[in-house]
Amino acid sequence: MPTPSLIRRTMLVLACTSLLGTLSLAVQAQETPIKFQLDWRFEGPAALFQVPATKGFFKDEKLNVTIDAGNGSGGTVTRVASGTYDMGFADLAALMEFHANNPTAPNKPVAVMMVYNNTPAAVLALKKSGIKTPADLNGKKLGAPVFDAGRKAWPIFAKANGIGNVAWTAMDPPLRETMLVRGDIDAITGFSFTSLLNLEARGVKVEDVVVLPYPQFGVKLYGNAIIASEEFVKKNPEAIKAFLRAFTKGVKDVIADPKGGVETVKARDGIINSELELRRLKLALDATVLTADAKAETFGDVKGPRLSLMASQVSDAFGTKERVKADAVWNGSFLPAAADRNIFAAAKK
Repeated sequence: MPTPSLIRRTMLVLACTSLLGTLSLAVQAQETPIKFQLDWRFEGPAALFQVPATKGFFKDEKLNVTIDAGNGSGGTVTRVASGTYDMGFADLAALMEFHANNPTAPNKPVAVMMVYNNTPAAVLALKKSGIKTPADLNGKKLGAPVFDAGRKAWPIFAKANGIGNVAWTAMDPPLRETMLVRGDIDAITGFSFTSLLNLEARGVKVEDVVVLPYPQFGVKLYGNAIIASEEFVKKNPEAIKAFLRAFTKGVKDVIADPKGGVETVKARDGIINSELELRRLKLALDATVLTADAKAETFGDVKGPRLSLMASQVSDAFGTKERVKADAVWNGSFLPAAADRNIFAAAKK
């Protein structure tokens, strides 16, 4: 039979184990769960979110963040609005379009941090087509999925560059670059860092591709932003601030060590090509994050006049039911201090 002292020790161990379990549950209970959806698959740029998740930056802020892949900004906006996700990463133009086309929706998302200060949208063509400038696109055949950001914003690009009629062909995303290589169309619209690498994967040399980025030809649209549902903003304002603090810390790490950033994406999706996604990440950072505009406006923030102009341009180009209200789609009150958002210092390392 067990001795009284052994019984006491056993009971003490059990009590301590129970107490530790209770404390562990209490700590977990203090964490705010956040369901987050990306705009696209787990590719190089997803490192901006995977790094703070992998390195525990979200956990340090008492957040339990779940990150899922997306299938386009429009879908991300809709899922955040439905409450399926609390926050997400989506093109600001897609968010504006949702607001203006669903004015009575009860849970319209709002952008809380600008990540892609400049839209990655671009026109791409093969040099052998003779296309060198936007003016050369007059009368040409262009192709893109109907929901492509560049195609939807095409009227803005065309107006800024005096382009007349063009003939559009719609296709599923995987066929866009293939049709360009086959000669079915003269040019495509797409995110520069996606379509350029897709063309290379189809046997086209980078030096044989003409890239006309929207921001370099008079179209100063903002790109992707972190968004949050209206309900989540009301109920969890401190969690949003914490998320943005952790995210900003992660962005600095990605800029300082992009290769390490891609490895966190590789750990999430083992089928990716690390070398390819490292190139994609660097292209994305240079084109949308580490830009002169982002530096002038401070990373994460927007400028009122530019935001208002974009709202007007999107209203016209997208043919929305109502005019986009700039102040309804943006809430910068959750941003970390400007000094803490100085990501350019990390880029100099």
